[in-house]
Amino acid sequence: MSKKKKMHLAQFLVHGPTYHSLAMWRHPQSDITQDKWSKPALYQHIARTCERGKFDMVFFADLNYISDTFRGSLEPALRYAVQAPEHDPVPLLSWMGAVTSHIGLGATFSVSHQHPFYLARLWATIDHLTGGRAAWNVVTSINHNQASNYGQEREATDMRYEKADEFIAVCQKLWNSWDADAVVMDRENAVFVDAAKVRRIDYEGRFYKSRGPLNVTRSPQNGPAILQAGTSPKGKKLAAKYADAIFAIQPRPEDAAAYRADIRSRMDANGRDPDCCKILFGMQPIIGSSEAEAREKQEFHNSLVPLDGGMAILSAHLDFDLSALSLDDAMATRDEPELQRMQTRFRKPSGESMTLREVAQRHGQSVGLPQFVGTPNSIADQMEAFIDIAGGDGFMLSPIYCPGAIEEFVDLVVPELQRRNLFRTDYSGVTQRDHLLQDD
Repeated sequence: MSKKKKMHLAQFLVHGPTYHSLAMWRHPQSDITQDKWSKPALYQHIARTCERGKFDMVFFADLNYISDTFRGSLEPALRYAVQAPEHDPVPLLSWMGAVTSHIGLGATFSVSHQHPFYLARLWATIDHLTGGRAAWNVVTSINHNQASNYGQEREATDMRYEKADEFIAVCQKLWNSWDADAVVMDRENAVFVDAAKVRRIDYEGRFYKSRGPLNVTRSPQNGPAILQAGTSPKGKKLAAKYADAIFAIQPRPEDAAAYRADIRSRMDANGRDPDCCKILFGMQPIIGSSEAEAREKQEFHNSLVPLDGGMAILSAHLDFDLSALSLDDAMATRDEPELQRMQTRFRKPSGESMTLREVAQRHGQSVGLPQFVGTPNSIADQMEAFIDIAGGDGFMLSPIYCPGAIEEFVDLVVPELQRRNLFRTDYSGVTQRDHLLQDD
């Protein structure tokens, strides 16, 4: 039997009171007060905890809107804390970087309403501040609310991804506008920068123009590691071209295997080594001292999610008002274009279509992430079995309460994975890309 590669682990976060679980802010084990979730101390603690667990990164999702998609009203999103309120996570990365030395620090930032020069400068600066541990999750904004906040109309999928492709290309040219040895600091001859090693890019494309050069020196990773989470054909094409890591929500390991094979085939067609991009599948661990205790924790957590809350968050993510459908409709057989992107989340483990009621309830519990429930040993079994079918490369973890659930995983499950030689016992590099490429 061939030796298994070690898993990669990332911790999912939101700068707000709920992450993937709408139960999180209500859970009695959570300490989610305004004074705590909106301040840096909680996130510094999480970063230190995950670094102690040798995770590849902590990662923030981000949305720049409060959804009114469900029933045409803001009320459900606000009532159930449907990723609202949500503060900007990017400033937190420097706070977290200041109290850690190895763990990667990632965040989402949409390209839809910005210019490449600003993003290139921002992420090069964060990469400097964190010593090469920055990771940028590149997204295009798919919800009409976000476009409206910027005074714009939501663009068609093809247009969004064509612009995103050019956006990243411009950023890369800007990051490359400084040679690594451009700063010479020759005091004797009064030369701080060798001007021959800094270039304008004089870029003029279909969507963007930028003269350059960037006014930030080349950063440790020459720009951040690139993250992506595309599920549409256009999204997967972009990910295969640029991503160092991909986050994917695939509840069934068979669908995860198909997704990974698709991405790797696309990377190969682009002339990229498929092993240079890690695919991390979402999971929601629920840990107990016994199987019975873990099941009780699962049932209690899931009972805290109101159906309307699940409908609101699913409507927001689809940008489709699900109140127009019957709760008993089979979701996998619907043909509305807006519902096609999440088709693999609409089926039971058996492959049978779930009803809207079932999908919405699960979406409110975990946004479609499979719940791995059991003792530390059985959760490690479940993770290993999933990877054996999916092919790799690891997991993006999402807690059911905070603080507490992240610490439980680090203290109880990570040692079991290490005992099985399935997870690193220490970091071998210093940058975010180093961690993603560490397989032994």
